[in-house]
Amino acid sequence: MSDGILPQASLFLGIIPALILLYISLKGYEGHYKDKNIFLSFVFGIIAGFISAIIETFTVAIGILFIILFPILEQLFKTIILNIGRLQEKRATVVYGLSLGLGFGSIFVPLSIIMANIQPFDFYLFISVIIGSIGIIMFHGATGIFIGYGVYLGKLLKYFIITILVHLPLTSWFFLTDYYDVEYLQVGIILYGLIVYWYATKKIMPKILSQSQKRKRSRSTSN
Repeated sequence: MSDGILPQASLFLGIIPALILLYISLKGYEGHYKDKNIFLSFVFGIIAGFISAIIETFTVAIGILFIILFPILEQLFKTIILNIGRLQEKRATVVYGLSLGLGFGSIFVPLSIIMANIQPFDFYLFISVIIGSIGIIMFHGATGIFIGYGVYLGKLLKYFIITILVHLPLTSWFFLTDYYDVEYLQVGIILYGLIVYWYATKKIMPKILSQSQKRKRSRSTSN
């Protein structure tokens, strides 16, 4: 596997897990979204994530300031997309927020591989970065839900601030692992991403369902 092939193939290492998570998380929400909008929001997420990644790559020299500035930038992209007039105060916006966030997070797998300058023979570093990147995908899916829920409730500012606060531990962890040159510790990101994703999909998303639908979803997920 050549150096040129690795970054290109890594794009699919982000998109495939994101699509699997999306498929699993949408179970029980049939009728609360349009397939076309799910597809579009996922694609817009990838595009927004790519633009955000480019901006961050060229501004990484800002140093420790990225701990606060990058979360604002990334969550602002999601907010701008989800806060369009046709999605305001709509339950489906919460679901589209999930799709948007997962698409957004998928782009950070190839970015992480490129930024870490991983070579094909760096097997353990490659695996650790991939695992950490999956945590990032889950995290962005979760924050997409938060923002979508804020748009649905008409409380966007509140939930935008929440996403920034939830994002700070992630960028702080990035700073510490990069500063001390211990990239392999980034596997801890998957634990944080998993916790935030669990909360968003189990505590926030179900609020758009009626009680009967919640019972039906609980039975389907337990089987």
